[in-house]
Amino acid sequence: MLNVGLSGGIGAGKSTVARTLQNLGAVVVDSDALAREVVAPGTQGLQAIEEAFGTGVLTASGALDRVMLAGIVFGDGAARARLNAIVHPLVRRRSVEIVQAAGPQSIVVHDIPLLVENGLAPTFPLTLMVDAAEEIRIRRLVAQRGMDLADVRSRVAAQATSEQRRAVADLWFDNSGAPVALERSVRAAWRRLVSFERNLRLGRAAPRPRRAVVVDADPEWGRAAERLIARLQTHVGSQAIRIDHIGSTSVPGLAAKDVIDVQIVVESIAVAESIADRLPPAGLVLRRGLRWDRVAGVEGAPKLFARNADPGRAANVHLRPVISPWWRDALLIREWLRAHPEEAASYEAHKRAIAATGVDTDAYAEAKTPWLIPALQRAGRWASSQTLEVPGS
Repeated sequence: MLNVGLSGGIGAGKSTVARTLQNLGAVVVDSDALAREVVAPGTQGLQAIEEAFGTGVLTASGALDRVMLAGIVFGDGAARARLNAIVHPLVRRRSVEIVQAAGPQSIVVHDIPLLVENGLAPTFPLTLMVDAAEEIRIRRLVAQRGMDLADVRSRVAAQATSEQRRAVADLWFDNSGAPVALERSVRAAWRRLVSFERNLRLGRAAPRPRRAVVVDADPEWGRAAERLIARLQTHVGSQAIRIDHIGSTSVPGLAAKDVIDVQIVVESIAVAESIADRLPPAGLVLRRGLRWDRVAGVEGAPKLFARNADPGRAANVHLRPVISPWWRDALLIREWLRAHPEEAASYEAHKRAIAATGVDTDAYAEAKTPWLIPALQRAGRWASSQTLEVPGS
């Protein structure tokens, strides 16, 4: 089973995306619909709201007067917190029931309007975001829902910004254009979700090209790493001493293979093994058995290693025990390259030359060693000369 998050600002077209995914075969958990369900007449939820806010929030027929309640809580943080404390646990309970009823091969899409605002994105291995230009969204809400213009602008301003949504989005749907373009994008995303679910269920990593390919630096690498680290922190918790973005994609401006490398430092290999079953909810598949950090002439150290099940984002996760020197070296070389653009340029030229020979990824990694070993020595001298503490020490 694959659980993914779906969100977007009011008027962006989130419901259209959810409906399209449902038609393609997804199980959709609609938080808005569930929020209405759990406070329907005769429910414990409605009774709790009446007790908290009085009978004035009920209509003559005994149903919830949503307009009245919205007017109470919209500008009152304490009132909104009381309402959320009633509704959110009930919605979560119903969501769990729906997910448990779905089949083991299901793709479950959690349609959550306030996913960004409530910090829920890291709980999913993939987040889908729908957006449109603010003025387009405002016009839609006024024309299609008959909402008051001032009210619309107030609601839009109260939600997360497009920049905040983009920071947590793995898949971004721009719904500023024609509906057919949005549907085409959603169908393409569905193919990715189907492969992702299958890989997770079968415990296999998404396939990658065998040949090493070095590409120009991409600003998205940093954001993708932040999302992966947030997921790992959510699922691994306090057993991770630290989690860091490492490797060439962690150095701004440095060309690299399009693979995000993240390092988790733990107390021991036994701890690493104990958290292995927490990796699939973050979209990762553990490659069973110990791996070794080893290059010619340098003593090796054990680690566990995981890779992405998502075919849309290549990622490596290295789980290293705190006694291994390699995790400090990974941070040291990162900081040194960030501080020395000329060394980063030299490293890039070296990598591009290797990749140009057409070698596979294993041979590519081995061929970098003659540059990296003396580079680590220079990085160590630099850290000492600057009276800098080696990262992580």
